[in-house]
This record gives sequence, C-alpha cells and structure tokens, in this order.
Amino acid sequence: MQPADSRPVKVLILFYSFSAQTSGLIHRLGAGLEGQGVQLTCERLQPITPRHFPIGTMPATLLMMFSTFLRVRIPIQPLSPACWEQYDLIVLAGPTWSYNPSGPVLSLLDRDGARLFAGRQVLPLISCRGYWRMHWLNLRWQLERCGARVVNRMIFTHPSKEPWRTIGVFLKLAGRVPERSRWLGRFYPRYGHSREQQDQAFAFGELIGQALKRGSSLTDLSFASGRVGQDGA
Repeated sequence: MQPADSRPVKVLILFYSFSAQTSGLIHRLGAGLEGQGVQLTCERLQPITPRHFPIGTMPATLLMMFSTFLRVRIPIQPLSPACWEQYDLIVLAGPTWSYNPSGPVLSLLDRDGARLFAGRQVLPLISCRGYWRMHWLNLRWQLERCGARVVNRMIFTHPSKEPWRTIGVFLKLAGRVPERSRWLGRFYPRYGHSREQQDQAFAFGELIGQALKRGSSLTDLSFASGRVGQDGA
C-alpha cells in the first residue's frame, strides 16, 4: 500500500566506495528497495582527483591513514541534478576511514549538507573493518547539524576476527594479497564483506521499502543481523 497521496515512494542513495565494498552493499540494498516498487536514484560521490585502490605501498598507506585520522577532506564533483529532487528517504553510505567518515563524505557534508539534508529523513550505512562508533557519532552529529532527521543506522563490519582483519586490511591497501598467504590466509580468508552480508543488505532494502510504502517509522526497524547496535570493535 502506498502513502495516502498515492505518490511513488522515492529514495536517493548517496555513496562513496573506495574498494568496492560499499558499492557491493548498495547494489544489493537498492535491489531490495526496487523489488518493493521504490523509485530509486543512486549517486556515487566522485573525487575531483581520482583515488585508486589499492594504494600500492606501505608508506603511502600509512600517510593516508594519518590524513584520514585528521579528517582531511577530499573535494568531490558536483552532484547531478537528480539529487536535488524531493525524496522520502536519503541513504548516505560510505566506509570508515581511521575511525571517521571518508574524505568525500565529509566534503559532501561541508559543501551541500545544509541544502541537501535539511528536513529530510536520512539513514546512514557504514561499511567498516570493525571500529565504527566514532564514525557513527560524528556522522550523526554532522547530519543533525545540517537539519537532517537521522532515523536509524546500518552497520556492516568485516566478518574476519581481530587482529587479522586489521593486518589484512592494511596489507590489502598496501597492494598485497593477504588472503592468498599460506599462513595469514588461514585467519584472513577474504577481504571485505561476505555474501551473507550482501544478502542482508538486500533484505534490509525490502524492509525499508515496505516501511516507506506503509508510512511506518524507520526508527522501529531492526537491522541487528547487520551488526547494527553491536560493538564491531
């Protein structure tokens, strides 16, 4: 059942993905939304200076980790005109970089946040190694400062255990292939999110679409199977 005014339910997904982990989740989330008849618009944030994965060397990886810890912004291209239409929900998605939102997402909030998010329902999706709480608190604060109504959160942490996922992610960023290591591969079998987590993203899209069509509060939805509300550290 659609809302009382019979308009189609419209959702905008704004996302940045460096290593394709966020984009994989967004693809499945969007498929779940569209399966419920939601009119979907996806916009990938594009840095003015392209960023390449993997970074390629250990010194360059350490430098990036230091700069992202300081919340250095990465300027992005202007948004397409479609982003400025009216939407029932905006999903803002991206990876955690050194405990913080990524540089392109921070740049978006600085440049367009007040105009884009004021008075809108916003649902963040965070893709991370495991340490997401500082990212979440900072992102929610910035969105609310822009006038957004932050209605819930979706958190996806890499399924490998510590300390192996930290070691594995660092080596992957530095251009190595840790999952193929005879020794490390026993503890770190894959980089990034699992097929099960992508399936969860699809199911979350279905839940969100159903709630929007009913006019139900997204605050009441449970995303626990995606580790929402759990300490992924």
